[in-house]
Amino acid sequence: MRLSDHFANFPAAVLAGISPANPLRRLARVAGYAVLRLGGHVFQPIRNPEQLRGAVWLYVVSANNYEALKFVKDARPDAVLLAGQGKQIGRYGGVVNRLSLRRKILYYWQYPAALVGLYRQVGGRALRFFDLVFYAIGYYEVYRRALRHYRPQAVIFANDHNDDARALLLACRAEGVPTAYVQHASVSTNFPPLGFDLSLLEGQDALDKYRLCGPVRGRVELVGMPKADAFLSQRNTAPRVRRVAVACNLLDELPALADTLAYLLRELPDLVFTLRPHPGDRRDFTALRQALPPLHWSDPQQENVFEFLQQHDALVAADTSTHLEATLLNVASVYYRFSPTPTLADYYGYAAHGLSEWAPALPELAAALARLAQHKPLDLYRRAAYYNATLGTPNEGHSRALALRRLGEWLAATAPAA
Repeated sequence: MRLSDHFANFPAAVLAGISPANPLRRLARVAGYAVLRLGGHVFQPIRNPEQLRGAVWLYVVSANNYEALKFVKDARPDAVLLAGQGKQIGRYGGVVNRLSLRRKILYYWQYPAALVGLYRQVGGRALRFFDLVFYAIGYYEVYRRALRHYRPQAVIFANDHNDDARALLLACRAEGVPTAYVQHASVSTNFPPLGFDLSLLEGQDALDKYRLCGPVRGRVELVGMPKADAFLSQRNTAPRVRRVAVACNLLDELPALADTLAYLLRELPDLVFTLRPHPGDRRDFTALRQALPPLHWSDPQQENVFEFLQQHDALVAADTSTHLEATLLNVASVYYRFSPTPTLADYYGYAAHGLSEWAPALPELAAALARLAQHKPLDLYRRAAYYNATLGTPNEGHSRALALRRLGEWLAATAPAA
């Protein structure tokens, strides 16, 4: 994905945060990674509180991944949550087990050949993102070694495209370890082909998109959204919008976001607006806080997205799966691009499939919210049926139990004979 046209067309400011445009700055980052991360791992001992040998591994790469797989850990005493050494998991960083990456440094002799090979495949893009290639080196070899050492019963993922998750998936195939995938957020047609032995997807939307990504490997089950179960019985029944949630991520540039919020606060003074950055957003919002005192704030490190949405009647956001989560709670969803980028317009297809209302410009956005402030329908959640297979069925609100049943059956079938 990092070497695709889609990634290369991200806004310049977003790309600079991932991989600096200046090659000297990229080189400095590589040097810092080599000294602080690779060198630091060598001298950092790993002491896991749980036994990894023979367990069911729940591999996470973010706080969202943790929340998506925690229900499996709660239900199965043989399951352990784990991440790579040094991986940032937000507020859950201290409670996940770690896979040692001390030996990762031993495989960097492959880097020149890898860079040359990628250059032959994708041209100058390999050099533009030589830092991202550098970070990915060694995961596969280290994870193969870990799999041989611990022999987990299976590995369950909630991410299918990060470099370390892809490396572990390929290592599992090489070592014959069964793999499963629990979808944790909406997917796009830019993702890699679905490549797990068992994939638990939320709904038909995800399956249709994965079929466009390439051949679908293994068994697929549509189980709804397990992380939403506890909240589906608490849908928003307010007949009018009074509190508006605004969600942003790294694709949303701060100046454009500030202009949007200033406009809405001025045009709709009777509504309360709350901004929630993405949990992985490390940008400095101090200037925005000072410029817009009436704006409320949500700390994504302290409350999850459903807790946040429960306090609001409408959502304004660009390309984020928060639109789906809002609609499931009967929170009115309005799609608005703070920073217009034609290649990313309606990235998840929410507007195209009628899940969200699309406001193409600020006047239309204000008009949509003003209309919702007069009347908000009580059946908005029905729009999510294409995305959540259990909606309107006896399994609605019971996706966890359904997912656990499917995982249990699969694990029993893949267990080695006694």
